[in-house]
Amino acid sequence: MALNRVWRNGPARNLGHSPGFNEVRNFFDFRSVKIGAWVKDAEQKQRAEEFFIALLDLQEILALPNFAISLRGTLSLHYGTGGQPGVCAHYQPSARVLALAKHAGIGSLAHEWAHALDHYLSSTCFEEDTGARFATTAWLADFTFKPHPLNNALLKLFKTIFLSDDHQSASDYVKRAVVLDKRAGGLYWSLPEELFARAFESWISRAVIKNSLLINPKDLMRDTEGRYLLESEAQKVDAAFRKYFDLLGYALRTSGSE
Repeated sequence: MALNRVWRNGPARNLGHSPGFNEVRNFFDFRSVKIGAWVKDAEQKQRAEEFFIALLDLQEILALPNFAISLRGTLSLHYGTGGQPGVCAHYQPSARVLALAKHAGIGSLAHEWAHALDHYLSSTCFEEDTGARFATTAWLADFTFKPHPLNNALLKLFKTIFLSDDHQSASDYVKRAVVLDKRAGGLYWSLPEELFARAFESWISRAVIKNSLLINPKDLMRDTEGRYLLESEAQKVDAAFRKYFDLLGYALRTSGSE
């Protein structure tokens, strides 16, 4: 099967040579990188360079140091290792692994990275032990944010995504997801971590840099049921994301800590 090529529109990345997955691991400080046994050498070479460039693109969009992409070396990256049947990409909280499938994972990197961030923040931002919860779930369960300007910005971001303008009810974005789940007879679209990841995906889709390994723009363009943020909702959410990552980037560059 021919490999799907990654499409991008962004600044030239003068890498000097074709980086392998070892370079991906070392540059971004991933805890580990695992490649599936069925990934042939040619595919591994192509995908390593595409991952490297996509992660550089994500780093530039977020305006963060390179070590932040691996969440301070706590995140592992798997490609083509099998995983869950019928799932093109997933994040494993118990192992802190971001995994993409060989042929179907393209376009899912930003979404899964948002899950990893959401999970990582739950261990750093709250007064209480949140266990294995995502930060979004912990906040909705009334866990208490530690007093910190970064956490204030994160709280504002969460409120912008999940709450109405007067903060008295769920946002229309959340309400649409609840309707989708009721229609499907399950629980997926309205999970807090999924709402957060899709909001992040929407924001990344509007960045100047475009990379189809990060997101699949067709998913957003084909959305006629409001799974993603509507244009009328996006401006406030985008601004809240930008504010949070600007503060985070400044904190990491000036003090080396969150």
